[in-house]
Amino acid sequence: MGYLEVDSVTRTRERQKLMVELLERKIRLRARQLYEQRGQIEGQELEDWVRAESEVLKSSILAPLWNKRQERELVEV
Repeated sequence: MGYLEVDSVTRTRERQKLMVELLERKIRLRARQLYEQRGQIEGQELEDWVRAESEVLKSSILAPLWNKRQERELVEV
């Protein structure tokens, strides 16, 4: 693999990392909105996160990238 190919791979990975971070921010924001809509009652964080994740990913073309990241994290644990 030549220098330009490595650089291209690195740039692609960096872009994917940024896209995943943006998705995570959107999910966090939506989960926070759900929490606030429920009157900020503690104890349902996981439900808020799962619902927010589902809503955000449903409308995102980046869902496969997010799912791939989640699968990698499960394998690493």
